[in-house]
Amino acid sequence: MPDQPDLPPPATEREHARKVYRAMLEARQLETKLASLYKAGKIVGGVYLGKGQEAVSASLGGSLKWKHDVFAPLIRDQGGRTAFGEDLLDCARTYLGSVEGPMRGRDGNIHRGRPAEGLLAMISHLGAAVPVVTGMLLARRLKGELDGVVGATCIGDGGTSTGAFHEGLNAAAVEKLPLVVVVANNQFAYSTPNDRQFACEDLYDRAKGYGVAGHRVDGTDFLACLRVIGGAVASARAGGGPQMVVANLLRLSGHGEHDDGSYVPDTLRAGHLGQDCMDVARQQMVDSGYATAEEIEGWRSELEDRVQRALAKAQQETKPDPWHETWQACSQNPALPFEA
Repeated sequence: MPDQPDLPPPATEREHARKVYRAMLEARQLETKLASLYKAGKIVGGVYLGKGQEAVSASLGGSLKWKHDVFAPLIRDQGGRTAFGEDLLDCARTYLGSVEGPMRGRDGNIHRGRPAEGLLAMISHLGAAVPVVTGMLLARRLKGELDGVVGATCIGDGGTSTGAFHEGLNAAAVEKLPLVVVVANNQFAYSTPNDRQFACEDLYDRAKGYGVAGHRVDGTDFLACLRVIGGAVASARAGGGPQMVVANLLRLSGHGEHDDGSYVPDTLRAGHLGQDCMDVARQQMVDSGYATAEEIEGWRSELEDRVQRALAKAQQETKPDPWHETWQACSQNPALPFEA
């Protein structure tokens, strides 16, 4: 028989991959600009990049539904925020202190959210988002509004050692709530390596102890992340109870832009985990027929311009005035996510 012709990939799979990959591109473009603004003294506070974690984060955010599910991102989850549906201007305005942003210039960088739409503000106390999302899911159950809803959050390897992580995941397991916890094991809790954080062979082994479904994925492999993380979300949505995904990867920058990451061995950087998920994703998109190289370059140019325009707009907007700020919930501006 003659060779079968190459068939185009299923439209839904292709379009989902394109959507998530574009979110990754936008997040990388945005954070590259934010790093430059930080170094130029234009941003007060810290800047924490998701470089190397975009495939994991965006795969989770892209599997969730805006204004339906609950998503609690962590410091390196711009990819997930973008894929979930966060407005680019929300990020730009928060980092640059615009009064038009969701934090009204009160707080910089990552502590922003749109809780009414399901996007929670990042909690600095590591692990704390797990019980918060668990509580929100339980509240929806009690109100009869849980059907088809998923609550998800990301956490780092170090954060899995906190009491809040344990209590939140244990409660979700007992209640069989549709919680998805994605652990980005970037090998270091700030500068503390895995072998000084936990004694189990793999964080994946902990899932069984909690009584939740466990999954492992190579965090540098974009298509694998889409499949495994998307599958975990689908399972939780279908009634499969809590899911824990452990993604192995390497943070390709310091803990923040104030940190050079010099404690990471060169051998680890040169190994498999040190590859950039953006480079892997680009090759996979082309090889799978999901996008052409020309399309990707067009997206890159388009998104770079979009990011630049958003940052320029935020820089020109009014900064908060403490003499006129009431420091109360803003009822006069319905665009803001606070209610009186």
